[in-house]
Amino acid sequence: MFNLSASFLIANLVWGSVGLGYLIYGKKQSSWIAMIGGIVMIAVSYFITSALLMTVLSIAIMWAVYYLAKQGY
Repeated sequence: MFNLSASFLIANLVWGSVGLGYLIYGKKQSSWIAMIGGIVMIAVSYFITSALLMTVLSIAIMWAVYYLAKQGY
């Protein structure tokens, strides 16, 4: 059930930390898009058990936050 390979653990640490950074940044800047993106990225790192899928989803979330911020949301 649990995947404890080295690639999964490293991906989980990296993307969970990036999500926490987005969450803190969004809270300090009062940016709902960054806060929601951080929460979703943390959730992805908890619930996805594939390092590759976690990486792809996290990069997609980062792109979505960037795109929505550039659009003015």
